[in-house]
Amino acid sequence: MPRIFVWWRQECQLHGFLPERARGRDHGHDERGTTMTGVDPSRLDDQQLMKELETIHRTRHDTLLYGSNDALRAHNERMAQLEGEYLRRNPRRLVSAGRTREGARERGCGEATAPGTSGT
Repeated sequence: MPRIFVWWRQECQLHGFLPERARGRDHGHDERGTTMTGVDPSRLDDQQLMKELETIHRTRHDTLLYGSNDALRAHNERMAQLEGEYLRRNPRRLVSAGRTREGARERGCGEATAPGTSGT
């Protein structure tokens, strides 16, 4: 098996995105409606929260392309929980001028900016 597929499969298994049959746990019953919620984000320390956010953002594209509707719904819910907790803890986070509507208009198409850069 190619290494990238093995990594992807492990990530999907870790986050519950593969169907039960693919995980070798098809018990003949329907588990739709059950959500894999993980640890309550308010119980994570700052470093754990950032790690969870990085992981969920990294797996987002594959979940959108290959996940079931239930997996995508669970991913959306978990992402909202994690991002909500991050925003609650960091209400005055640094916002790059280039990431605002006005900054995007000034920047033009195809240019990217990071926090702390002028956007030009």
